[in-house]
Amino acid sequence: MKLSTLLFTAILVLIISMNVSAQGVSINEDGTDPHETAILDIQSSSQGVLIPRMTSAEIKAIAYPADGLQVYNSEDGKLYIYVITTGTWKEVSYGTGSLAPDWECGDLLYDYRDDRYYETVGIGTQCWMAENLNVGEFTTSGHYNDGIIKKSCNYANESNCDTYGGLYSWDEMMDWTTTESGQGICPIGWHVPSDSEWFQMENTLDPVVNNPNQTSWRGSTIGGQLKEPGYDHWNYPNSGANNSSGMTFLGAGWKSTTSYGGLKVFTVFLSSTPSSPGSDYIWGREFDYNKQQSYRVTFYKYGHCSVRCVKD
Repeated sequence: MKLSTLLFTAILVLIISMNVSAQGVSINEDGTDPHETAILDIQSSSQGVLIPRMTSAEIKAIAYPADGLQVYNSEDGKLYIYVITTGTWKEVSYGTGSLAPDWECGDLLYDYRDDRYYETVGIGTQCWMAENLNVGEFTTSGHYNDGIIKKSCNYANESNCDTYGGLYSWDEMMDWTTTESGQGICPIGWHVPSDSEWFQMENTLDPVVNNPNQTSWRGSTIGGQLKEPGYDHWNYPNSGANNSSGMTFLGAGWKSTTSYGGLKVFTVFLSSTPSSPGSDYIWGREFDYNKQQSYRVTFYKYGHCSVRCVKD
């Protein structure tokens, strides 16, 4: 037996007690006998039970399933039981009640779509992602409304997405909708911030940013508070950067309508707010390596920019 297997077994014995009696088996932490009516009695105050998780195709591929066999469908998030009298897998219907896990801003945000975790940070009454969104399929071609989230990576190098996050057109970011503060491609319970939500964050950190309608460079220290310090992801001099906000902006650059660029020079975020209804120009923010302010300006929505989400 391998040493790793022996170690795992020893740890398991320490944390779990399994009692076998005439009437059944119990798995618990205190050595309690199984209930007399249970063939298997599992007790815990901190863990649950996982049954096999499969795709629809994998479930249907099970040969000669037993009557009552249970699985979890990882595609639609439902339980299925095989009913031999009908020869089909029957979906288990859920009730209307639900429980959300305990979570507070500052905890990691889990995105089930690609099994990725993001840092989060509270700023005033808002909760923001403290990392750039990086969901979707890498592509060097156009972005289309085909039901698949697509991301560009600066200089068409996927490793840049691993470091700086994905780059998305406005339509892609908004998931091909136009609703201000809509979810877009953000995780469930989060949304694409509006222009006014960006202003709220800026004003909280730097009260010098006090006019929501002001364009061009604004504030005195807001850019420095948002940028990661040092020169790993920004060019020198990375003016004023101290990341006192915890937002850790990186010089992700962007993809314009014709080319890539700006890596370690600037980062651009589009809001969910067009400059006017139906306009192809969107209110956004730019942060540069040689500035410690934020730049409020409209950007053409077909450029590809970084995305930060804010909690509903």
